[in-house]
Amino acid sequence: MLTFIVRRLIAAVGLLLVVALITYCIFYQLPLWAGMTVNSLASEFVGKSQNPQALQGVIERFHFNQPFVVQYYDYVKAILVGDTYSDGTQLIHCNAPCFGYSFRNGEQVWPTLLDRFPVTFSIAIGAAVLWLIAGVGIGVVSAVRKGSLLDRATMITALLGIALPVYFVGPLLWMADGFPAISYTSFLGDPIGWAQSLWIPWVALAFGYAAIYARMTRAGMLDALGEDFVRTARAKGLSGGKVIFRHGLRAAVMPIVTMFGMDVGAVLGGAVLLEVSFSLPGLGQLAINSLQTSDLPVIMGVTLMAAFFVIIANLLVDIVYASLDPRIRLS
Repeated sequence: MLTFIVRRLIAAVGLLLVVALITYCIFYQLPLWAGMTVNSLASEFVGKSQNPQALQGVIERFHFNQPFVVQYYDYVKAILVGDTYSDGTQLIHCNAPCFGYSFRNGEQVWPTLLDRFPVTFSIAIGAAVLWLIAGVGIGVVSAVRKGSLLDRATMITALLGIALPVYFVGPLLWMADGFPAISYTSFLGDPIGWAQSLWIPWVALAFGYAAIYARMTRAGMLDALGEDFVRTARAKGLSGGKVIFRHGLRAAVMPIVTMFGMDVGAVLGGAVLLEVSFSLPGLGQLAINSLQTSDLPVIMGVTLMAAFFVIIANLLVDIVYASLDPRIRLS
């Protein structure tokens, strides 16, 4: 098991480097390859003070006049050990991990990401718990009572959940609750207020995911309950609950584990539509605001953080897979 985890960790680090390379090429190299001049690209990073000293400082910092390999190496090195920037008038030190410096708002990117992350994390965790419990629970009940009125009603509801987007469900819940004020409250400061302020975003985000999980769980359970090992378990006299949960659900849970890890990783990267709909200051809203102001360092930071969470989620899924099915450790 330890060897398996080490191999997956090495693969995750390699994948992070590849993602960083692709992100760097998109934001730094593609504009130059498309014909943009070095000064024009540097002006996108300087901000309001478009003076020659500031432009030259950005060019020297990012090595826009150096070969691509030098630029990328310096970019990765800055993330790991930090770097120093110049706005043309003063030197600005960026502590590791240095995801860049935003000349638009005069702040380092990493502290900005950390400031927004608790909001996105709170939304993701609360919604993930809801959609996992509701989706798996509904799927199991629908599979056990296949063809019943309850089965049909839950599957129709699941179809509605898949069809209705979050930016429709969220305002609808908000309106039904009498337009309460929705704002982020710190969990450490007020756990009850934290839950009360976010329950509408949780339900709005979980509704669609729970519908997908319910359909997947139902399909997996129906396949598992028809297998020989389940019939053998029933022939041995095991209770219905043990057959359903110990044998049927365990066999059907593998694809659900994969989906859950990837979905949580994606939501941690920023629940864009939900945060914009309710004006919640998370990573998704930060990405939209940065796109509107062309704040490239912040956009790159959000992109890398989102990729990091997806990769880490994939790593955790692999580890859970290996614990559930020892055969995977040999792959």
